Amino acid sequence: MSGNEFLHTAVRAAKSAGQFIKENLGRISKKDIALKQASDFVTLVDKESEQIIIHTIKEKYSHHVFLAEESIKETETGEYRWIIDPLDGTTNYIHQYPVFSVSLALEYKKEIILGVTLDIVKNELFTAEKGRGAFLNEKPIRVSEVTSLKDSLITTGFPFRRKELIDAYLNLFKNVFNKVSDLRRAGSAALDLAYLACGRCEGFFEIGLSQWDIAAGAILIKEAGGVITDFGGEPDYLLTGNIVAGTPAVHKEILSEVKSVFKGIIDQ
Repeated sequence: MSGNEFLHTAVRAAKSAGQFIKENLGRISKKDIALKQASDFVTLVDKESEQIIIHTIKEKYSHHVFLAEESIKETETGEYRWIIDPLDGTTNYIHQYPVFSVSLALEYKKEIILGVTLDIVKNELFTAEKGRGAFLNEKPIRVSEVTSLKDSLITTGFPFRRKELIDAYLNLFKNVFNKVSDLRRAGSAALDLAYLACGRCEGFFEIGLSQWDIAAGAILIKEAGGVITDFGGEPDYLLTGNIVAGTPAVHKEILSEVKSVFKGIIDQ
């Protein structure tokens, strides 16, 4: 099976889910919203869009396994595993704040080989395949050429799943804020990573993300010439959920700040 077949299926699944999500924007009632954990919501749209993605992929690849945010947590060993976030930025979506996305990745023998992130509002499709580069609406993209932290726009996310770390996080925020052009928190990690890949920002850091938040963005950044690690500078971000990403120069500087703040506080 060629990579192009995988990519075609992934894009079709993302676009089908994205269309459903867009059609239901502003139509969610309170009874359609549930709380997974503190400050972490799920809607019927999340669940339905996830099923659209899974059904689209299973039609083509019935033997593949899935790690999907709202339904399937298949961990058995399989050559191919899809990692799916059907609606990244659910809280934004509930409030009709126009920053949310569909994000999915394909793993082959535990290595991510394909990623797709769809910015639903802007109709921007980010795609990447291992060794084939990263693209926005089929045009090649690269990370920013900015090399100085003081000229960088950095994105982040608040640690709502790890609120006990808020004091350390705020120390890191302050340290980084004092050295950069500006900081942003938009509420969709998948889009933050995609925007980093196409040069709209230079760096990103966050604590306690899930694999489906990161997987597609990770290959986008790597294929666009960027760097992504955990808080210790190692490639275990999918396991720890603690992530530092950026252009090669900016990543190095942010990682230094992260290590200085979080040393001894959490597993890197």
